[in-house]
Amino acid sequence: MIAPFLVVAAVTGLLFVSTPTLDRIVYADELLVDEAGGDTVPVSQQLAAARAAHPEGTITGVRVKGGEWTTHVDFAMPELAAAEKVHTVYVDPYTGAVTGQLTTQFGWTPLQAWLDVLHRDLHLGTVGNLYSELAASWLWVIALGGIVLWWRRRRTVRKLFAPELSARKGVRRTRGWHGAVGAWLLVGLLGLSATGLTWSNYAGANFGLLIDQIKGGTPYVSTALTGAPPGEAGGHHGGGAAPATGADPDGIDTALAVARDNGLDGPVSIIPPADAATAWQVTQIDTQFPERLDSVAVDPTTSTVTDRVDFADWPVTAKLTNWGINAHMGLLFGLANQILLAALAIGLLCVILWGYRMWWQRRPTRDGRRALVGTAPARVDWRAVPAWAIVAGILVVFAIGWALPLFGIPLAAFIVVDAIVTTVRERRGGPVGG
Repeated sequence: MIAPFLVVAAVTGLLFVSTPTLDRIVYADELLVDEAGGDTVPVSQQLAAARAAHPEGTITGVRVKGGEWTTHVDFAMPELAAAEKVHTVYVDPYTGAVTGQLTTQFGWTPLQAWLDVLHRDLHLGTVGNLYSELAASWLWVIALGGIVLWWRRRRTVRKLFAPELSARKGVRRTRGWHGAVGAWLLVGLLGLSATGLTWSNYAGANFGLLIDQIKGGTPYVSTALTGAPPGEAGGHHGGGAAPATGADPDGIDTALAVARDNGLDGPVSIIPPADAATAWQVTQIDTQFPERLDSVAVDPTTSTVTDRVDFADWPVTAKLTNWGINAHMGLLFGLANQILLAALAIGLLCVILWGYRMWWQRRPTRDGRRALVGTAPARVDWRAVPAWAIVAGILVVFAIGWALPLFGIPLAAFIVVDAIVTTVRERRGGPVGG
């Protein structure tokens, strides 16, 4: 019942993790420069070129990536605000020439944003979100249950008259591949389940409440020049200072120079001041190397740093959340992360396929014919289970079900259906299971 949801999550996740490669092919003109190397033109000139190509809208952010990448300049448009999208103009930092424009979301290309939504909710909105959360809520249960069965079978197969040895050769081969590959995937599948749940609708909300209670959220610099304390934010796509709403920025070269002088090297995001009482915000955005996420606020009038938050000072929970989300999205350590995720997705699909095949191969024979479905597992004799174990188990399951509603609710439904089927079969005098 759960495996089909896992199949959809694995396939859509495999598509999403391929977006860095697909982006380089589909959007090469916008994202990549013709010739990298040499001196770059000032960022202010790049902004001027972007403004000339896009006269309307408010500049809300600039991403200076360096190397072979173009500079990205975001323009907020009223008609795109509800969808949290912007128009992004791409500028060659070596020539100052505009290379193209795209409608983006959270800095993602249209293809990447579309595949993200496909993986998250199948473009079905709130209803679709339930599928991905259900898959993440049950993946760890399926993985741990599988490893327990695999380990128990490895112990029993060593016995001379173990039931495993009497199984048909085809079943043994399928079971061997299913168990061995599943064991190799265990740590990765648990990681995908945990990181996927952190930004899900219901379990993610419970996780957010816990983080708020222990004050373990991601800290952000204060851009207020009046001495307001820094706030906290977080989520799938990050957070930070509010988007600029004032006029087009001046002095971006100075803000970037001050940030560089204060150790913010590599790719950075620059958010212009919203008004005269707001500072520039410059933040490192190098997701491949997670320690390069420092951020500073720069006073536009004095060119001094008014606030600073270093990644080294983040709470442990914020660091783990950031690493987990970036790893889940294939951003951590670049290509290596993407290859690992692709292998996990393909491996999970193979394990599920072998599981269904094994179930089909285990169909019982009746009157010389194979049954339509496999044999159900033997039912537990609850009378043989100690009362304390049942009580403790119920409490644990209820606690997990509260924290992960899309684990708890389907589990309750399975139990109710199972109880009804059992009652009906007992009244008809048929076999209860096994």
